[in-house]
Amino acid sequence: MTRTWRIAGINFDHFHMGDLLRMAAEHPSAEIVGVADDDLARIAPIVARRGIPAERVFADYRQCLEQTKPDLVILCPAAARHGDWVEKVAPYGVHIVVEKPFAGSLAEADRMIAAQNAAGKLLAINWPLRWVPAHVTAKRLVDEGIIGDVIEVHFYDGNRGPLYHSADKVKIAEAEVTAQKASSWFYKASAGGGSLQDYLGYGTTLGTWYLNGRKPIEVTCVVDEPRGLEVDEHSITIARYEFGLSKFETRWGTFTDPWTHQPQPRCGFVLVGRAGTIASYDYGQTIRVQTRSRPEGFEVASDTLAFPLRNPIEYVLNCIETGKPLEGPLSTEISRIGQQIVDTAVLSSQQKRAVPLVNQG
Repeated sequence: MTRTWRIAGINFDHFHMGDLLRMAAEHPSAEIVGVADDDLARIAPIVARRGIPAERVFADYRQCLEQTKPDLVILCPAAARHGDWVEKVAPYGVHIVVEKPFAGSLAEADRMIAAQNAAGKLLAINWPLRWVPAHVTAKRLVDEGIIGDVIEVHFYDGNRGPLYHSADKVKIAEAEVTAQKASSWFYKASAGGGSLQDYLGYGTTLGTWYLNGRKPIEVTCVVDEPRGLEVDEHSITIARYEFGLSKFETRWGTFTDPWTHQPQPRCGFVLVGRAGTIASYDYGQTIRVQTRSRPEGFEVASDTLAFPLRNPIEYVLNCIETGKPLEGPLSTEISRIGQQIVDTAVLSSQQKRAVPLVNQG
């Protein structure tokens, strides 16, 4: 890096802001110049953890942008507010990283794309599973052709629930989880809550990455209907492609969190190709591969990720500096296909039938 990049974090609805600011603080050529949220008490723990001076903390995002003049803004609003916040920030001429999911709907995602295109700056959608070494290794092997053409993606993922942990996977006590549930945006349909909206985009976006951008023909989705909640905690989506079926399952309520102890079913991906299979589980030190020549299967060590490809802050800043386009799940091209599948799944769950992929364009 040839300069110091100025980074601001705006809207702390999603606790992943803490993780992303940590990555910014650890970057050798980045500086956190400002943070903004209308609830200063909510962001106080992260401000203290990162040692952010009081003069860089704002209740008004406009003052933050005008006074700190960042190069890159990290946005972590509630899922159904992504469009509003990108449209607020884009006119300031900054690059933007939005924490997953892409948006609450495809129409909202398209608004985000249009706003950043008008600004002439990058829009990156961060999917934390993109930076899991096992999943990166699986993509490398797919691209090397070790299992041939991928024809099935099997995804199961989630955790005990979004309120059981905060930034950097710090555990939250059960009593506090129960107290927060009624007020948390994660459990409000209007804010884009629910396990489907929270996790399906992971599977459909990284799945599209593994499938090299191919889209399904139709989607069938079933969600649970928990008593007393207005959002789902479990969804199963089947996507029919020209070449076969893939399955994407989301779950709040796994027996354990996958970053502590892998639950059963295990969280992650199983990829089926015409010449082999790959099992890549979240946070795994190895992945398991089968090929025609070795049908009994074998372990492959997960790749060691190197700077600047270890996390989204490193990656996006490198793209900005070098002029390289965003690729893979962080690109709007791949993430938009993932969002198409999510929108179709939502529609299918509402209509309780198979639905053609929405917005074929």
